[in-house]
Amino acid sequence: MTTAAETLSVVTEKEMSHPPEKVWRALTETSLLDEWLMKNDFRPVVGHKFSLRTQPVGNWNGIIDCEVLAVEPHRRLSYTWVSGIDALRVQSVVTWTLKATSGGTLVRMEQSGFRADQGQNYQGAKYGWQLFFGGLERVLGGLA
Repeated sequence: MTTAAETLSVVTEKEMSHPPEKVWRALTETSLLDEWLMKNDFRPVVGHKFSLRTQPVGNWNGIIDCEVLAVEPHRRLSYTWVSGIDALRVQSVVTWTLKATSGGTLVRMEQSGFRADQGQNYQGAKYGWQLFFGGLERVLGGLA
């Protein structure tokens, strides 16, 4: 049984046939993020506040407010992810971890901090990250 104080995490992990440096570019360059995630004003600088923007849906304005928490080039990137309004507001943390492998890079994304009463948001994130990972692979495939 999950208590109100416990939180849930979405974890997506996949080995990609690209070196960590190339994956890092796709995670940190604004124009590349535009292609597979959302429009943004991201910069890989700890403390930088940025927004991810997409098409509004229902009561949601399509804006995710973020702040960079950690930057370890080619290894780890973490930022807050805050979306929604009032009681429906979801505050979580997205952490990317890259590990070089013989075939490329093991890419791990964890979005942590979903409250037990945010099941719909949690399920939406699980679905969304699967799509985003597909977009990330497509962008990586087009990079030199």
